[in-house]
Formats: sequence, structure tokens, C-alpha cells
Amino acid sequence: MKVFVAGATGAMGKQLVPRLVAAGHRVVGTTRSESKQAALWDLGAEPVVVDALDAEQVAEAVARAQPDVIVHELTSIETLDMRHFDRSFAMTNRLRTEGTDHLLSAGRAVGVEKFVIQSYTGWPYARTGGPVKTEDDPLDPNPAGEMRESLAAIRHLEEAVTGADWTEGIVLRYGGFYGPGTGLSPGGPEFEMVRKRKFPVVGSGAGVWSFVHIADAAEATIAAVEHGRRGIYNVVDDDPAAVAEWLPVLAEAIGAPKPWHVPRLIGRMLAGEAATVMMTDIRGASNAKAKRELGWEPRHPSWREGFAA
Repeated sequence: MKVFVAGATGAMGKQLVPRLVAAGHRVVGTTRSESKQAALWDLGAEPVVVDALDAEQVAEAVARAQPDVIVHELTSIETLDMRHFDRSFAMTNRLRTEGTDHLLSAGRAVGVEKFVIQSYTGWPYARTGGPVKTEDDPLDPNPAGEMRESLAAIRHLEEAVTGADWTEGIVLRYGGFYGPGTGLSPGGPEFEMVRKRKFPVVGSGAGVWSFVHIADAAEATIAAVEHGRRGIYNVVDDDPAAVAEWLPVLAEAIGAPKPWHVPRLIGRMLAGEAATVMMTDIRGASNAKAKRELGWEPRHPSWREGFAA
């Protein structure tokens, strides 16, 4: 198949493109930068420079490529300020709304058979009920104030893609990435915060996180491209865990001091409401559907071994 990967030079694109090529697919990959075209050639993709927020550029690039499948992996997060969460995700939210609409319109014009898009399962589920959620569980009806625009963007992309009756629309709710090129890799911002003891356990630390190694997420994406069916899939490892459980393990794995514990009120004053919610209230996700319907098994079934590696 011919696969059009939007966002081919990001952390996910760098994992996904060579795997698609190795699986025998022809890949056209987008980048915003002329200087990154050579890197895409090296990965095995045909590069195309396009502004994903320019509808005409997107339409022209897709029409020229004539792909069978579009994979939307576009994000743009330069710095993450948890006190101003929506501000940090403002450009990504535009890519999840305007960018999604442009790609869907372009894909419809050329009759793409399948449209696969990146979503997120790290915090959007409702903060009620059990600690682990499935794709059938509702998203948060009352998110933290600084997360409302970001959740609205996620809702938009999921509804737009699964509601496109002219193509096979597939939403992949990735868990928290770790591994090469992510924030949880040597030199990454979250990694450095843990190393410098600036990532404390807030309150009870009962917020449940679901992780996935970025290489495993890329493998799940290929499975979706090749035989996924319309719908939503959680792409996470087998081991959702509370912050109070996983954060000390991560610190030990990278040789960092044991993380501080701070009361919830202090954490909220220092880091804001969004960070506090993620530390204390969020729910994890089940990967049972992805394993069953995509035939996918994470090679890193738990963050425990993944962090150590």
C-alpha cells in the first residue's frame, strides 16, 4: 500500500516510517522544514514539505501522492508548562482540529481507504469508577480548567475520524510515550526533571498512568494500517500503575534520587491544577481490544522492564 504519513519527522514518525518501508509499503512523509527532507529520504520515505494548517497545501500534497492510507501523527509541543496546559498544547490542538479536517477533506477527494490518527489516553478518561478504562468508557465530562481546550480537540478528532463513513477511520489512543526521541529518554524534559528531583509525587500519587514504548506504539500503528477496522483502540502496555508506584522505579532506574512527596495543596500551588489531577486522579487504560483485534503484543509489556532497558 501507499501510506501518507503526516508528521513523519517526529518521534513517532522516525519509528513508524522505516517499519512501514520494511513491511513493503511505499511511504510519503510530510515535514514543515526543507532541511528535514534528507532525513526522510534516509528513512525510506518520499518527502513532501507542507504546512498542515494550509488546506490548499494539504490537498495538493495528498492529491499528488494518491495514497491508500493516511496516517496523522502531527503534534507540536516545544515546551510543556503544566500551569498553562492548554497554552502549551495550542498548536497541537490546531493540528488535531484544523489539521485533521484538512487531511480528511484531502483524503476524501482521492478516496483513501483508511485514515489512522493519533489520539491520547493518558488523562482524558472520566475520573470516576475503576482505575483502568476501556474504549467504551466515557471521557472526562468535567476536565481541569486548563485542560478543557485540549480535551475538546481530542473529542473533535475522534468524532471526525470515526464518523467519516467514506473511509475506515481508526483512532489510536496512545499511552504515555517513553523511549528514543520522547520526553522520557536521556536528555528529554521529563527525564531531566526526574533526574534533578523536580518531579515529585503529589498527594497520594494515586493517579494511574498507562505507558507504551514508542517502538511498540509504532508496531501497533502498522497493525492498524494493515488490518485495523473502524473504531478506537487504546495502545498501552499491560501494566497501568499509580504515580506513587512507577515514579520511584523510574528514578532508581536512571540513578536519580528518590522523588520528593508533597501535599496535594502544595502541589497545586506550585504546579497547577492540571499537574495535580494527573498525579492524583487520572485513570489508566486497558489494551485488551488492541491485542485482540489488531493482533498486537507490546514487546515491552511493562514499563518496569522498559524503564530499566
